[in-house]
Amino acid sequence: MAAASDAPVHNSAGWDFTCNFEVDYGSEEHASVVYQTLAVDGELQPDKVKREMRLSGRKLVVYFAAVEARFLRASFSAFVDLMVLVTKLVEEYGVANEGHSC
Repeated sequence: MAAASDAPVHNSAGWDFTCNFEVDYGSEEHASVVYQTLAVDGELQPDKVKREMRLSGRKLVVYFAAVEARFLRASFSAFVDLMVLVTKLVEEYGVANEGHSC
């Protein structure tokens, strides 16, 4: 999964269902760890759902587009579940150069 440009193409033909959100992690380092962890998994049905992520300072910015609402809901829900898990791990154990060990 590649990082998104600063201006994703919204409402391209057939991609009528969209969602944008951002999460402020309080530090660029934590945002980067979450981004790098989530970026390795692409969408399972890229012909039906697009996901673009980028970092903006200490914020993770995510854009979804889908051909049907049910695909958007499923993709968004799965992504948020993983994001919450990674966020909890970062909060619990920190990152390697903060002196914490995992």
